[in-house]
Amino acid sequence: MTANGPTSHAVSMPTHTITRSYKFCAAHRLHTDQLPPDVNQKIFGKCNNANGHGHNYTVHVTVQGELNPETGLI
Repeated sequence: MTANGPTSHAVSMPTHTITRSYKFCAAHRLHTDQLPPDVNQKIFGKCNNANGHGHNYTVHVTVQGELNPETGLI
């Protein structure tokens, strides 16, 4: 016991960190039927392409925690 109260000697499990990266593509088209095609093109540019306009993304997902000894999961 210390002057501030009981001392804890709990043993903590090691912390594990796992990061996974995923790449994906997404497409969209900006268009409104209330406007003629030339006005849609002027306002929305390449995003008004009839076949869509795409973007490539990468997302990194990280989890951190103690390993569950029974399941092997974080």
